[in-house]
Amino acid sequence: MSDKLRSFFTSVDAHDVAVLAVAWGLRVLVAVLILLIGWWIARRIASGAQRMMLRGGADPLLGDFLRNIVFAVLLALVVVGALDRIGVPTASLLAALGAAGLAVGLALQGSLSNLAAGVLIMVTRPFRVGDFIEVAGVSGTVRSMSLMHTALHSPDNCQIIVPNGKILGDSITNYSMLDKRRLDLVVGVGYQDDIDK
Repeated sequence: MSDKLRSFFTSVDAHDVAVLAVAWGLRVLVAVLILLIGWWIARRIASGAQRMMLRGGADPLLGDFLRNIVFAVLLALVVVGALDRIGVPTASLLAALGAAGLAVGLALQGSLSNLAAGVLIMVTRPFRVGDFIEVAGVSGTVRSMSLMHTALHSPDNCQIIVPNGKILGDSITNYSMLDKRRLDLVVGVGYQDDIDK
């Protein structure tokens, strides 16, 4: 053992080690309490936001999405607070998380536009499940809607998956929205035929 290490170990007092261990133990205990209480509060707030959306008549899928987003954001804040309590420098951690979020956002730009379009479709409700619509060059009966895409069944019994970004960026013709619809039929009659017949 070198002289420097020997002098370090002989200079360390057992009382100093105990005080340091108690101080770190209290910091870790407070951080764990912050995590547990913060997780409980975040879950309660997220569930409350979901209940408010459902009471307002929102789609259940949109309520689940909002609950997950609110819970993730609040839990990230709780984790940062707990790490700050332990003594981890959170400024650099937040900067790294922001840069990683920006990179992921740029990589998933198309998917995020479909996600945003799905949220807008569920809020504005231009069509519902069971409606016959024409959108993005295809037509069919809406069978299911998700945050990323909408599934249609065409009249010839094919399933068509349309990304929500294309739906929101195109005109939507909903044939089932109104009770009555005009139907134009063109019938050819020869000049020699009896019109009364």
